[in-house]
Amino acid sequence: MVSNASRPPVIGVTTYLENSAFGIWETEAVVLHRAYVESVRAVGGNAVLLPPLGDWRADTVGWLDGLILSGGADIDPARYGQTPHPTTGTPQPARDEAEFALVTAAVELELPFLAVCRGMQILNVARGGTLHQHTPEQVGNTDHQPEVARFGKTDVTIRPGTALAGILGGSVVAQCHHHQSLDRIGDGLEVVATAPDGTIEAVELAGHPFALGVQSHPEQNADDTRLFAALVAAAIQRRGDR
Repeated sequence: MVSNASRPPVIGVTTYLENSAFGIWETEAVVLHRAYVESVRAVGGNAVLLPPLGDWRADTVGWLDGLILSGGADIDPARYGQTPHPTTGTPQPARDEAEFALVTAAVELELPFLAVCRGMQILNVARGGTLHQHTPEQVGNTDHQPEVARFGKTDVTIRPGTALAGILGGSVVAQCHHHQSLDRIGDGLEVVATAPDGTIEAVELAGHPFALGVQSHPEQNADDTRLFAALVAAAIQRRGDR
């Protein structure tokens, strides 16, 4: 029998619900970029996919050691009191509901979590913040989302003395693909990194053992797994403290 201390930490990863084609089938499916799973595996964790359907709350996710809120579609603007911008995507109520529940549970349980791109936006809105629905209107360029299905590169400056700086140092070149970004910051969140055009690139939740949101896509750089390693280390630490 594998002891609790020696087993790999279980990291839940949120997923998409999309029309997909695989094998002989074309159907609605729960899917996720393989890069997330590989990133967790590379640093000693076991990734478990969490579908955007189910009962996700503190009482039902206590078996997780950590959580990743993955990237994806735009959040329904009604969640933060706005009407849709012409460029905002069609709402996905099931995924929104599931991920708001998951991030609320993670905060309540002090479950270590990494919120990626849309995930950081979910975290911000869940804490009462708002979004810029079309970032190019704010910064005057499309560097953050250069074209369909291609990642851009962003120079990210990290605030000294933050948890993120302890992981990545003072700066990093990040891969990104987003047309929305954080506007008003949610309760308890601290901005810890920005792009040269002022776009908020990372936030941390004060008082939480490990709650980090990044606007970029660290899973797309297999040569730099430091954020995932930090998440897994925090998950192992939490398990040891219980």
